[in-house]
Amino acid sequence: MSSKKIIIEVMDTTLRDGEQTPGVSFNAKEKLAIAKILIEDLKVDRIEIASARVSDNEKDSVKEICKWAKKNGYIGRIEVLGFVDNNRSVDWIHETGCRTMNILAKGSLKHLEVQLKKTPQEHIKDIEDTISYAASKDISANIYLEDWSNGMKESPDYVYLLLDNLTKNKNLKRIMLPDTLGILLPDEVKQFISALNKRYPKTHFDFHAHNDYGLAVANSIAAAEAGAKGIHVTVNSLGERAGNAPICDTVVALRDISKSTDTKIDERYLKTLSSLVSTFSGKKVSSNKPIVGEDVFTQTAGIHADGDKKGNLYTNKIDPKRFGREREYALGKLSGMSSLDMNLKKAGIELSDNDKKQVFKKIVKLGDRKKKITHADLPYIVADVLETEVKQKIRITDLDVSVSLKKMQKASFTLRYNGTEACAESEGSGGYDAFMNALKKVAPEIGINLPKLADYEVHIPPGGKTDALVETIIVWEKDGKMFKTIGVNTDQILAAVEATEKMLNMLYR
Repeated sequence: MSSKKIIIEVMDTTLRDGEQTPGVSFNAKEKLAIAKILIEDLKVDRIEIASARVSDNEKDSVKEICKWAKKNGYIGRIEVLGFVDNNRSVDWIHETGCRTMNILAKGSLKHLEVQLKKTPQEHIKDIEDTISYAASKDISANIYLEDWSNGMKESPDYVYLLLDNLTKNKNLKRIMLPDTLGILLPDEVKQFISALNKRYPKTHFDFHAHNDYGLAVANSIAAAEAGAKGIHVTVNSLGERAGNAPICDTVVALRDISKSTDTKIDERYLKTLSSLVSTFSGKKVSSNKPIVGEDVFTQTAGIHADGDKKGNLYTNKIDPKRFGREREYALGKLSGMSSLDMNLKKAGIELSDNDKKQVFKKIVKLGDRKKKITHADLPYIVADVLETEVKQKIRITDLDVSVSLKKMQKASFTLRYNGTEACAESEGSGGYDAFMNALKKVAPEIGINLPKLADYEVHIPPGGKTDALVETIIVWEKDGKMFKTIGVNTDQILAAVEATEKMLNMLYR
């Protein structure tokens, strides 16, 4: 982190604005878990955790977070959205123990006249009364100027009238500028915020981007470089419609690309937090999502692997090691010999030049049929091509899975390794869950510490055939590193067991 750069505050609003994503609602325990990682690990400056007066459950959730925050000295970094509503929001927030209110006001004349049907002077008085009442309750205030971007474009005189009054209020800490409908271009963001900073040089402005045109990251960087002291983000770009500025892309771009700004964010935890929020929200992250997507550190083209092998020609500042990840080289029809070399080295397999050519031909052939090939598949491909017995030390045999509508599912199996057998059985909420519970019993016996199952995908071809092949892809996490194995069978459970068997052999080797 360069000492010459200006440090921009990061306010994460996943727990408030992120819940406006269709189908997303975090419970109290989930909110607290996310809040802890945001503040303690990621080092986010502030978090907005709820809207006032939503529900009793929401109120209890805010109380729990504020209780934890107060105990650990973080209460000043917890914020709740409130409204200009005759003090009801202030009272609600005060009862939760939160000490910072983000007041939602109208940042465009159109919103004021159509929604509130009030004059600017009436709205200003209502806002100032709310700020004053909050101060009497020992609650500090920030203010959102909702639809500020349209306000600057269509009714700038109204925006300046608001700010001429609000910037004089000593009880107001920050003025937050939302591009509510994501309509601004980076040049417009720079123009508007530069003008505000020139007119109100002592005011702390935050910028709140939405991503309707895919410009949230670019606009956030433009705002920071134009003098905004804070930016707002969400994890995985959660938010209404196209979502908000994603925290991972935004903070990494500020650090790497912006010449004048940076943040305090500890980027090592971006992937962990992204995965957690994806699990809690039920919203999967795109495989090509910058920084946290599954495929973003995988080179597919053979020419790229060759360039990296000879001199890191196809890498940039976004080194996967920064985020606790590794660069990988895909195996498929676009692979080159360098891709194969890197994967063979990783697997500890040495081949002659002629054998490598034969293995490479097989990989291209499989890739041309759209078969997914992982690093875990490589030993099996080598064995198939060279007509040798793959070094598969562990095999699952005599598997029996029982299914019942009224009882827990049961699984039993025999596991063979190095001429020895181990048997186990267990119950679970599903057939594969029962199998994994049984596997946990024998894993210590064979000296394997089972990894965490990070993701589980099942692909079934269309057409409705009951005997269609099922492809099960399992992503595992061990010691902070991710790897995947694939199983293919006409039965979904057996496909998953096949993928798990590959995982065991990888760890055993």
